[in-house]
Amino acid sequence: MSIKRAAAIPTIDVNLVTVQSNESGADEIILDTASQIQVEVQTDTEDAVRLVIKGVLKAQKPEQSTITGNQITLTDNVFTPELVKILQGGTVVYDTLDPTKIVSYTPPVAGSSEKGKIFTLKAYSAQYDASGQIVNYECISYPNCQGVPIAFGAEDGVFRATEYTINSAPNTGEAPYTITWVDTLPTPSV
Repeated sequence: MSIKRAAAIPTIDVNLVTVQSNESGADEIILDTASQIQVEVQTDTEDAVRLVIKGVLKAQKPEQSTITGNQITLTDNVFTPELVKILQGGTVVYDTLDPTKIVSYTPPVAGSSEKGKIFTLKAYSAQYDASGQIVNYECISYPNCQGVPIAFGAEDGVFRATEYTINSAPNTGEAPYTITWVDTLPTPSV
C-alpha cells in the first residue's frame, strides 16, 4: 500500500452554460450571461428499521437513499427567448426582414398540454493554476433536463436576473451527471 496525493482541481465562475434539446439535429444554445447555478440532489429515502427489544438495540437496517436526479436553479442576467421556449414551450416570432431579430415570445396557453423539451444542460467553470492562468475548463453535463414554467419580476433601477428551475433525471443505468475537462469553451458557429 502506498500513500498518494489526490488530484486538486480548483474551479471558479460560471463561464458558460449550454442547452441542447435531445431532438435530432437540434442546435446547442450558448448562454454566456448566466451568473449562478445551484444544484440540489433529489433523493428518495427509505427509513431505517430497528429491532429494539426491552430498550436494547438487537439489529438495524440502515436508512437507504437513492438518487433520483438533480434540481438545478440557473440564474441568467438577460432574457433569452430561445431558452425559455426550450424550458416551457411557446412560440418565438422573428422579424420577417431581419431573421436574427426577435419581435415576440408567447408562452403556451393556460391549460395547454404543451411542455418544454427534454434537453442536456452543460455548465462550464474555469480551472486556474497558481500563476492565475486558466488551465482548462470543467464541464458538468446534466442529462434529461426539463424546465418548470417561469415567471418574471421587475424592480426600478435593477436589471432583471431571471431564475430558471430545471429538473434533471437520469435514465436507468445513466449517471445523474458527468464531469469532463476541456481545453476551450464551445463557440457559436454563427
